[in-house]
Amino acid sequence: MQGNPMNIPPVSIAAVKDALIEQFADSVLRQRASMLWGTRGVGKSSVVRQVAKHFGVPLVDLRLTTIEPVDIRGAIYADEQQSKTVWFPPEFLPGAGEPDGILFLDELTAADQRLQISAYSLILDRRVGNYRLPDGWQVIAAGNAAFHGAVSHDMGTALADRMFHFNVQSVVDAFLDYALANDFAPEVMAYLKVRPDKLDDTASQLANDHLVGASPRGWEDISNVLKTELTDAARRVFVQGRIGAANAAEFFGVLREIQAGTDVLALLDAEPGEDTAALLPASLDGLYGMLYALLAVATDEPRMARALAILDQLPDVRAEEPLPIREVQTLGMELLFQRALEGGLEGAVLASPAYLRYTEARDAEQQAA
Repeated sequence: MQGNPMNIPPVSIAAVKDALIEQFADSVLRQRASMLWGTRGVGKSSVVRQVAKHFGVPLVDLRLTTIEPVDIRGAIYADEQQSKTVWFPPEFLPGAGEPDGILFLDELTAADQRLQISAYSLILDRRVGNYRLPDGWQVIAAGNAAFHGAVSHDMGTALADRMFHFNVQSVVDAFLDYALANDFAPEVMAYLKVRPDKLDDTASQLANDHLVGASPRGWEDISNVLKTELTDAARRVFVQGRIGAANAAEFFGVLREIQAGTDVLALLDAEPGEDTAALLPASLDGLYGMLYALLAVATDEPRMARALAILDQLPDVRAEEPLPIREVQTLGMELLFQRALEGGLEGAVLASPAYLRYTEARDAEQQAA
């Protein structure tokens, strides 16, 4: 694929969420529909639900590949008093009693072209048949382009000219923020931190004509698999069946290193100093595995304080090759502080000598710069 077929720069799902929130807050911009383009599993549907939740407004989610044209246009009946045929709009479209909300037209580009005509009416004119969408409602559509490897019908320029367009792409930092907030398996977060290119391998999947590949939605499923009580053999089968054989082989290779190099419970119980240093992992995979495992277990003040103290000792890592110790330490301290704020544990952080030493060192570095 040459050039940029979208003719718009890629944006992260987090940036899309912020933009849609600002759009909905503006009564004029809300009248113009927005179109989210992106590969499967990038989070298009999820972010629309988050925007509706942010404002506390209803969301009408229409998966256009699962309905018929009549489902949007409504049913026609004969009105003998008027001597006319009249359209009854479907019950799921918002009425006058719901002044504000979001109408989400998902899988727009994959829908039957007859159905797209009705959907386009809602986008272009905010009406279909005799039905008119209330002014306070925002229309958001989502779909895949042909180069995303999905079934897709071309969108005409007349329709495209009636919408704001977002070229949504996977950004690993935004995904890791989502993963942390939703308690993903630490092993998945550690793996993707070290191998961000594995978050979404759609390009490689299409180039090799493979049906199954990795995607953000796929890694969420992998997290759920790892958190079950399945046997190792069953886990391998499920992981292979979700992200493909090659991806699974690399993931399990790193997973063995993460699990071998990190015993978080032993670290929590170890005495500060030499006992802790002896348990610190000596590989990059192991360091990130330890970091995300600490985030998972730091659920009370004693464990939060101990996790900070462990990160404070990272310079004691005994590694044969240089490791980005300062980078891992900085990321860990910031993520632990974020987790503490979310869980009401900020007192443990602010009282921690380890965190105080970290902030003093950080301030000294900023002043020197």
